[in-house]
Amino acid sequence: MTRIAVNGAAGRMGQTVIETAADRDDLEVVVGFDVEAGEVDGVPVVAEDVAGALAEHGVDVVVDFSIPESTLPLAEACVEAGVGLVVGTTGFSDDGLADLDVVSESVPLLKATNFSRGIQVLQRTVREAVRALDDYDLELMESHHNGKVDAPSGTAKTLLEVVQEERDVEPVYGREGHAPREGDEIGVFARRAGDIRGEHELILAGNDEVLSLSHHAEDRAVFAAGALDAAAWLSGREAGRYEFGAVVDA
Repeated sequence: MTRIAVNGAAGRMGQTVIETAADRDDLEVVVGFDVEAGEVDGVPVVAEDVAGALAEHGVDVVVDFSIPESTLPLAEACVEAGVGLVVGTTGFSDDGLADLDVVSESVPLLKATNFSRGIQVLQRTVREAVRALDDYDLELMESHHNGKVDAPSGTAKTLLEVVQEERDVEPVYGREGHAPREGDEIGVFARRAGDIRGEHELILAGNDEVLSLSHHAEDRAVFAAGALDAAAWLSGREAGRYEFGAVVDA
């Protein structure tokens, strides 16, 4: 059985990961980390000496849904303890991403902007559509809950990267005033409202038609389940950088 720790255990996603793990028999959440010590659904939450807690609880993999400022010290603790790391946190700077690459030289690390299996299929479908409809206009939109701090979402950025691997387009983040569309651009729009779990849509318009490729998450448990699948898959693997697509294809 894979022994899991959850970073950001008291947050929305952290709590959902712990709740989702309770229904599985292939893994167990044995400890959580957050800014204050305590307990979440029977799981002890530690605020200090993360590396020591990883060793004490015999953790195999940490699942992280927090903020970059929390993830990076955690990653160092994982290196110290020799523990794998699954990162669902978004909003990293280029330097932060580079730091994670360094961590992956010592421990197995899997980072994804979205742990939905449907999003993985959407990425592949987007690639095929953009390649086939190479002269259609492109617009990318995403919506999330009102507490999300980074915009555009990590998933939207990933979809944008997929598009740009197929076409040389320049992102335009929102439009205001006199802003005629340029042929080589893609509009990127972010909305924040209520408790929206996550919505992403790419439209391709041209030839008197519109193709809409979209994904709607109905529950955060979708992302929690994917992250736990990734943790179980990552356990025991050699140091290196891994992708969620490999988990989906396994």
